[in-house]
Amino acid sequence: MVRSTMTWCVLVVSGLLESVWALALGRSAGFTRLVPSLIFVAALALSMAGLGYALRTLPVGTAYAVWVGIGVTGTAVAGILFYGEGASLPRLISLLLVVAGVIGLKLFH
Repeated sequence: MVRSTMTWCVLVVSGLLESVWALALGRSAGFTRLVPSLIFVAALALSMAGLGYALRTLPVGTAYAVWVGIGVTGTAVAGILFYGEGASLPRLISLLLVVAGVIGLKLFH
C-alpha cells in the first residue's frame, strides 16, 4: 500500500514537472535563453525519471495517460493564469473532462 501511494505521488509530481518543462520550453525562445533552457532540461529529466519509476509498478497506459493529463491540465491552467491565454467556457469544460479522465484512470486502473 505504501509503495503504491508513493508511486502515485511520484507520478503526480512528474506530471507537474511536465508542465514546468513545457512552460520553460515556451519561454526558452528556441533554446536561445539560458535560464529557461536549463529549467527545461532539469524538469524534463526529473519528469521522465519519475515516470520511469512509476512504470515499475503501474500499467504503462494508465501511468502515461495520467502523466500526460496532469501535464496538459497544468500547462493549460498556467497559460490561463499567467500568460493571458483564453479561458472560454468550452476550454474550461474540456479541461474538466481531462481531469475527470485522469481521475477515472486512477480509480479504475
